[in-house]
Amino acid sequence: MSNTTKLALEASLKHLMLLKPLDKITISDLTTDCGISRMAFYYHFKDIYDLVEWSCLEDARKALQGKKTYDTWQDGLRQIFEAVLSNKPFILNAYHTLSREQIENYLFQLTYDLLRDVVEEQAAGTSLSAQKKEFIANFYKYSFVGIMLDWIKKGMKEDYEEIIRDMILTLHGNIGNSIANFLSNSCK
Repeated sequence: MSNTTKLALEASLKHLMLLKPLDKITISDLTTDCGISRMAFYYHFKDIYDLVEWSCLEDARKALQGKKTYDTWQDGLRQIFEAVLSNKPFILNAYHTLSREQIENYLFQLTYDLLRDVVEEQAAGTSLSAQKKEFIANFYKYSFVGIMLDWIKKGMKEDYEEIIRDMILTLHGNIGNSIANFLSNSCK
């Protein structure tokens, strides 16, 4: 029942964001739209921004299911772009209403989860420290998020398939090279 209420609130939020900016939506608007009490809203979320964050992370979790290995990370990246694009009105509204930091944090968490698993897989059986693996995942995370933020800022008009192809070509072999570079440097 708890997840059903959250999903109903998410659906109402996305519906209302088609009609007006996020900063004009009230808790009352949400609860009226999905037919729950204010108390039920506050049982699940502290405010509308908490709901937005939960919604973004829930969409991200669904988008990345099973796509966080070296062989599938490109599919995971594509699914991130598709999840953002399929929620274009929601994302653009949030992008223009929330602080850049909040949008960045959402995208950082999303891409870090993808990249961390790829780095872990590629570094399996090596002596690479957790700190270095985290650094590699963070390094590439900032690149991914910067590119995606530029795409969002420009209204998501550019073909994301072309962006993904360019990202794949740029990154091809680089995580493995980064791991090898750290490992060879630690021996000196």
